[in-house]
Amino acid sequence: MTQTVQPTSGTAAANNSAAAAPNGSSAVVNPPALKRRIPKYADLAPLMQFKKPEFSNAARLKRASTIWELRDIAKRRTPQAPFDYTDGAAEAEISLRRARQAFQDIEFRPGILRNVSSIDLSTDILGRAARLPFGIAPTGFTRMMQSEGEYAGSQAAEAAGIPYTLSTMGTASIEDVAAAAPHGRNWFQLYLWTDRERSLELIERAAAAGNDTLMVTVDTAVAGARLRDVRNGMTIPPALTLRTVVDASYRPAWWFNFLTHEPLTFASLSRYTGTVAELINSMFDPTLTFDDLDWLRETWKGKLVVKGIQTVEDAVKVVDHGADGVVVSNHGGRQLDRAPIPLHLLPGVSAAVKERNSGAAVMLDTGIMSGADIVAALALGADFALIGRAYLYGLMAGGRAGVDRTIQILEKDMARTMALLGVTKISELNPEHVRLLQGGRSSQTD
Repeated sequence: MTQTVQPTSGTAAANNSAAAAPNGSSAVVNPPALKRRIPKYADLAPLMQFKKPEFSNAARLKRASTIWELRDIAKRRTPQAPFDYTDGAAEAEISLRRARQAFQDIEFRPGILRNVSSIDLSTDILGRAARLPFGIAPTGFTRMMQSEGEYAGSQAAEAAGIPYTLSTMGTASIEDVAAAAPHGRNWFQLYLWTDRERSLELIERAAAAGNDTLMVTVDTAVAGARLRDVRNGMTIPPALTLRTVVDASYRPAWWFNFLTHEPLTFASLSRYTGTVAELINSMFDPTLTFDDLDWLRETWKGKLVVKGIQTVEDAVKVVDHGADGVVVSNHGGRQLDRAPIPLHLLPGVSAAVKERNSGAAVMLDTGIMSGADIVAALALGADFALIGRAYLYGLMAGGRAGVDRTIQILEKDMARTMALLGVTKISELNPEHVRLLQGGRSSQTD
């Protein structure tokens, strides 16, 4: 028996009826929502939320959502010589490009159906807590980039609850940085000179100022060939040549700040009176050996970190000689071009160092331009990361406010990336969350 089903919906019945045209063909009838009409003011009002244009630098910083955007602002506001000193690397700059490409070639492996409503980015590094798993790396000549220099960096780090590392070649003294950020965690970076008396003076000053960690840089037997600086004729302080005057006409705020603040000096080197070239030649000692590291370990009573590790063997050896931590780094690509890629080297270094001394810290720098980069490094075995250029781009873009913005961007990136990976704590990150791709293809198997 055949049963006839009548339409139960008035709309459906109407549509069926309307579909039958007089000539027997079907006609398309638009639902009411698709019929054109003259818009009412009540419909338009919620859409017309015009904001007053903001052209201040503070507004530009607020709009910046990536480190690359901060770099764009920095380039517009900073003369070419100091910008290129920050932005450039050695020779053909292959090392820097490869380091950044390594992060771009990371493939994340997210987990789903996890409760990621709360993300904890805190960690422990060298025996103390850090609110975020990265700190500010040592950078030289920092007040040349922007007049607030090391003061902006140390105070921003203090506010963020992360370490700040002052360079031996910094333009603020150990004591002044300690006074500017009295509650911050301040570290000091050292070039170990042939003149042990001069090195010892800096070590004692760092300890007296409350620095709990000494970071000795060991990848500078000689200075790298930083060709942008050569082409720009960069000097410290910047020279007022015709070229720099013309360049300054487009960046009046930088020059105003530069000329109305204390002149640039190597502030930690109170006894030094030579030229920059003489300083570098005396600071970069080609005779250093592991015996010198032993002397430093005996002399410095706080935490000792060796920066510039580029082989697994050297990482293990410096730990055997008493280092509390290593920084896997090729000096931001500023020393040996075509040097090892830190991110690729990291898993091997981490495994070997932890096997030798489970308490030793493994850190990484070079090429970091986002919070996702930091998450990738942590997953591949780093305990901590250091940012150099990323922080300087923020500094050049807006002084202290720009450094704050750098940290905010990285923090937001990290929290989002971890949530999408399905992890809520730094300790949950592991190599299963990432793949290192080579040439667009995975170097690992499922």
